[in-house]
Amino acid sequence: MDFLWPIKWVIELILVSFHTLFTWMGMGPAQGITWVLAITGLVLVVRAAMIPLFVRQIVSQRNMLVVQPELQKLQKKYKGKTDPDSRQAFAKEQMDLYKKYSANPLSSCLPLLVQMPIFFSLFSVLSESQKGKAGVGWLSKDLAVAFADSSIFGAHLKDTFMTEGASITVKILAATMIVLMTASQFITQRQILAKNQNPAAMTSQYAQTQKIMLYVFPIIFAISGVAFPLGVMTYWLVSNFWTMGQQFIVIRNMPTPGSEAHKAREARLAKKGKTSAPAAIVAAEGSEPAEPVKTQRAQPVSKTRAKKNVK
Repeated sequence: MDFLWPIKWVIELILVSFHTLFTWMGMGPAQGITWVLAITGLVLVVRAAMIPLFVRQIVSQRNMLVVQPELQKLQKKYKGKTDPDSRQAFAKEQMDLYKKYSANPLSSCLPLLVQMPIFFSLFSVLSESQKGKAGVGWLSKDLAVAFADSSIFGAHLKDTFMTEGASITVKILAATMIVLMTASQFITQRQILAKNQNPAAMTSQYAQTQKIMLYVFPIIFAISGVAFPLGVMTYWLVSNFWTMGQQFIVIRNMPTPGSEAHKAREARLAKKGKTSAPAAIVAAEGSEPAEPVKTQRAQPVSKTRAKKNVK
């Protein structure tokens, strides 16, 4: 039984709908650019539907960074204690901290986990279409063949870097897309570490895990990308660009307290007069802090002088 059947059905519906729309607008139904734009439309619909989940992920990641100092104190408290009671107490206090700060250690993986069934469904749809097989619903046999055989810059969307007898155009295009996928994934993760980390949490275990992911995910993309058809890589590349832009906007407007992005946001708001920022932050942004207005201190007047003034 195909457990991805419902997801494939929805993917085919969105893909075929966009293909029909672009065909109606005058684009060739068998042209690669038509299918590439249809895949792009699929990405936009999927990622737009995931915005609430992404915002929840960002908030949870922020909370995970905020809770790190408390976790470090907790780890020192139970350091060297390996008895069952201490382990149980540590686990309970740790879960209480996560609950208090609404933090989820798995938050960074949620969007990826949600996208994986969609990614594999699209991979399956394209793999079956290149064999001339119809989809589970909206993708007819004719459309499936047109999808697989369509080409862009002379490269078929069904081809991979490892396809036997693939042209040099396919290899160049596939290699370029793999590099862009890897770079976009690296930049996206780097945004969090460079701009949205609280300095107090930089030495925490969570921050160290984030640093490892900074290099692990791009390597995974670089290695596995050679086996992905160009059509699937188109989906993943556009999705990565969406994530990079979306995260830039979120970090700019919802930064982690104490991070470089938070200081920059406070400085921008201070310039607009919407909030008060420390003078050092304002000066760092290129504007001079206003000098305090000097006022003359009133001298106390004795009773004798007061009576003379009255006369």
